[in-house]
Amino acid sequence: MPQARLLAPAAALALLAGCATVAPDGGFGDVAATAQARIGVAPQLTRGGAGHDAEHGALADSLRDLPVFTEGRPLDMDTAVRIALVNHPGLQATYWNVGIAQADLAQAARPRNPTFDFTRLAGGGVLEIERGITFDLVGLLTTPLAARMEARRFEQVKRDVGAAIERHALETRTAWVEAVASRQALEYARRVRASAEAGAELTGRMAQAGNTNQLELAREQVFLAEAARDVARADKRATAARERLTRALGLWGKDAGYTLPDHLPDLPAAPAELPDVERIALAQRLDVRAAQAEAAATAADLGLTRTTRFINVLDLGYANKTQTGEPTERGYSLSLELPLFDWGGARVARAESVYMQAVNKVALTAVTARSEAREGYLAYRNAYDVAKHYRDTILPLRKKIGKEVLLRYNGMLASPHDLLADARAQAEAVGAYIEALETFWTAHAELEATLGTRLKKEQAE
Repeated sequence: MPQARLLAPAAALALLAGCATVAPDGGFGDVAATAQARIGVAPQLTRGGAGHDAEHGALADSLRDLPVFTEGRPLDMDTAVRIALVNHPGLQATYWNVGIAQADLAQAARPRNPTFDFTRLAGGGVLEIERGITFDLVGLLTTPLAARMEARRFEQVKRDVGAAIERHALETRTAWVEAVASRQALEYARRVRASAEAGAELTGRMAQAGNTNQLELAREQVFLAEAARDVARADKRATAARERLTRALGLWGKDAGYTLPDHLPDLPAAPAELPDVERIALAQRLDVRAAQAEAAATAADLGLTRTTRFINVLDLGYANKTQTGEPTERGYSLSLELPLFDWGGARVARAESVYMQAVNKVALTAVTARSEAREGYLAYRNAYDVAKHYRDTILPLRKKIGKEVLLRYNGMLASPHDLLADARAQAEAVGAYIEALETFWTAHAELEATLGTRLKKEQAE
């Protein structure tokens, strides 16, 4: 009977603790599903560690069947994001924060283990034994509150990890745009250099024949020298942009030998029309949700602080004492901290201050989200208008001028210098269009990150 009384509280606590379990994926499945809905790509948690296989390179095994590695196809933007979200070691390290937070939640939902006390005293032919089991009564009573608080923190961590995923997806997209644009610009710079070499050679022959002067020859030679300089600069930029993309992908060795498209995607037929960008940002952005979750968790902390304001330590235990030649004595022990000096007012005041701090952080996050949404959309529309102006107005006019100059040259109404000058002007226009197209696709990716959602195809096309 005494043993049954002793084990009853322990059995109840064990039953309560059994309700708190840890999922095999650490709760990352919810984060992955949310990320896929928001950015179109599902991240994966790799238990072996990204880049752990030194023999085969840094590529995760789940990505080795992608056409970019098996067939040598050019790496498109969405595939680049997919590789980055699975293969980047730093991002994988962030993923495990979800498992840590879920383990903390499971731990908070489990009461503290009871304490078993055993004392044995012997002397003068007398043997005295004392036994006792002590339970943290306050911890038991406040376990539901602590579990709810950790549940809120768990949701906050999931949002924080989701925000990190979106930031890295944005970094990967902008790195891809820069890498493709710089490669496209490099190829065009090489074409311009080849044209400049031909022009300088032609002008040199004309100068030898006396058909032109040294001033025109010097101009063509300077243009050739500047074209060679531009190729060197474009080559450096293309190398740096590719390395930035490679770092975002988490690749090295032979896996870093992927190919890129020859040019950026064409400009959409029409820009996205988003009259309510502020509402979308407030509803979708994870930093806003994370700030709200932090404020809610702080409010839970305040409630727990008020609950335990006066009673900070309360231990309840079962006591059992036996002595040689004497009947067994049974009872209970109670330990209570007396609030003589600390009445808990400082803890409550601190919790209230922290809560008001969290509330103001939510307001600041909302203000920032609204402003960034407006700024991002205006930058997106401006980039589209500029690129469209180059595509539909400047480049067609340059082509028309080029045709007219060529006709006049064939009719001996224009000199070779006029033809070469027009070629230089066309080269500048094409280079500016490539830059404008890069600016647009960068602004497109940044707008999606700012709003916390992808633009629909009917919006962007």
